[in-house]
Amino acid sequence: MRLIQVAQYAGDLRRAAAFYSHLLAVQPTAVFDPPGLVFFDLDGVRLLLEANAPRALLYLGVPDVRKTVAELTGRGVELVTAPHIIYRHSDGMLGPPGMDEWMAFIRDSEGTTVGLVSQLAAGPSVTGIPDA
Repeated sequence: MRLIQVAQYAGDLRRAAAFYSHLLAVQPTAVFDPPGLVFFDLDGVRLLLEANAPRALLYLGVPDVRKTVAELTGRGVELVTAPHIIYRHSDGMLGPPGMDEWMAFIRDSEGTTVGLVSQLAAGPSVTGIPDA
């Protein structure tokens, strides 16, 4: 079994499509309006934007969350939580050993929180960061 699609609320379909096109650096793969559906292909997983979808918490992988957040906030995207290390990978259970998992949260054009995640080479030890 594998994940094939995630639906996300989009009250203003055009605004949301523009926001996600810029965030994902890709254009929609399909637009059906009516009835008001926009699809993006995220490496084989479809992201569906539509007005009748519930709000989902998407976590999007980015090369370096610190740089991505700096670029997005420079364009006026609202920062909910600044980039920070949430997990130190030491045994490979959730990611490659020797990597730190960084996360930040932004608000999309529809007011929904979106997580941004990067796995970056581990830095100096930080107290209070779980590792496995």
